[in-house]
Amino acid sequence: MTTILDGKKLAKIINEETKNDVSQLTAAGIKPGIAVILVGDDEASQIYTRNKQRKAERLGMTSILKQFPASTEQQVIIDTVQSLNRDNTINAILVQSPLPAHISQSTVTEAIAPEKDVDGFHPINLGKLYANEPTHYPVACTPKGIMTMLDHYHIPIAGQRAVVVGRSILVGKPMAALLQNADATVTITNRQTQNLQSITKQADILVVATGTAHLITPEYVKPNSVIIDVGIEHDANGKLIGDVDFDRVADLTSAITPVPGGVGPMTIATLMQQTVELTKWSLENNG
Repeated sequence: MTTILDGKKLAKIINEETKNDVSQLTAAGIKPGIAVILVGDDEASQIYTRNKQRKAERLGMTSILKQFPASTEQQVIIDTVQSLNRDNTINAILVQSPLPAHISQSTVTEAIAPEKDVDGFHPINLGKLYANEPTHYPVACTPKGIMTMLDHYHIPIAGQRAVVVGRSILVGKPMAALLQNADATVTITNRQTQNLQSITKQADILVVATGTAHLITPEYVKPNSVIIDVGIEHDANGKLIGDVDFDRVADLTSAITPVPGGVGPMTIATLMQQTVELTKWSLENNG
């Protein structure tokens, strides 16, 4: 019997816990704050940003949106980041991607104070993740949310063979690091990987994050494996679908995430959760 990993349901639980944490902090005179920087008029980015802002406000946080036209110079964005670094009412800073071509994503990311890097993309935080340091630091929200989901559904990781399809810094690389840190044996693949099917068929846990609709069909799947689908695309009819052909693959698995309603809600819930964690860690460091 296949278990559907319901990210929407789990996200509600996490959001309720986050809301309670925010209430307790606010009662103590500390209100968590998140700032989002949006550059340009990308429609998807505007939707994502608006959703994040509304969620933060509903959970009782301070939420600031800094929006700039696509023509904005890089230094203006860096100056804005540095100003937010100095703002004691802001605990988390997020720069919505993609940025316009003339702005360097890495340069802007490196300008964010590591202790406010809620996305977990700063090189210092990535280094701590790969070193598996036993300290507090933010981790990329989508992979972190996936680990929360695996834990919630009591899916074993230690000793399992995990395959990650996709090597982006947003998902693939931090996902592989988290799985390795949890004692899985991990293979990370990319567009140039030969005989991908032969590799994915060995996976006890398969995480797919490529942006290629229905890349994973039954031929790519090991029976009774766990499938995590990070992809989100639209088919010809406008329906949301993932990187995994859910209808054909689901019955072969022991557990699988749907699209929509799987990983997506967990990413935003984790973002909010991590904003509160950054607030608490700041208090510990400055207390």
